[in-house]
Amino acid sequence: MKLLVGTEAMFFLSLIMAFIYLSVIAGYVPAEQNALNITSTGIFSIFLVASSGTFMLAERGYKKSNIKSMKVWLIVTIVLAIIFLFGQGKEYVHLIHAEQITISSSLFGTSFFTLTGFHGLHVFIGIILLSILLIMAFLGDFKKPGSNLLSTAGIYWHFVDIVWIVVFTVVYVLPKFNLIK
Repeated sequence: MKLLVGTEAMFFLSLIMAFIYLSVIAGYVPAEQNALNITSTGIFSIFLVASSGTFMLAERGYKKSNIKSMKVWLIVTIVLAIIFLFGQGKEYVHLIHAEQITISSSLFGTSFFTLTGFHGLHVFIGIILLSILLIMAFLGDFKKPGSNLLSTAGIYWHFVDIVWIVVFTVVYVLPKFNLIK
């Protein structure tokens, strides 16, 4: 998992650097960047970041042999991730229909939808992974102590959350305060 996360980190770094490069060199930021809703996305981002905390509570439940607690916190983590994806989808719909910004409409659209979409794909994969763990928990697979499945999945899940903090900062926050021009 650490090797996977390392390779994914390099890929995300490349996408983030491309976004920054195009923002600075191509100068596409002002008009299209203003179409982004930092407030709404910030609120949905809180749900994703909170999911790292709820996942840690699931891990704590497992370590204390409290499988019921683990299941509850896994469900909460999945729900928070789904809420985040809903928010991302809501923004995509607004950008595509109200602003006519698509993946093929401009450099901004291409870099924005590629970066945030790739992250959204990782969140979706994480939801599938967490759902599989939850099903395994309901089938009794976590009754034996010492499994490292949850902590291994945690490496991936926390990575996805950390990446979003960086993406949100680069795409939404820095341009809003004219720190990327």
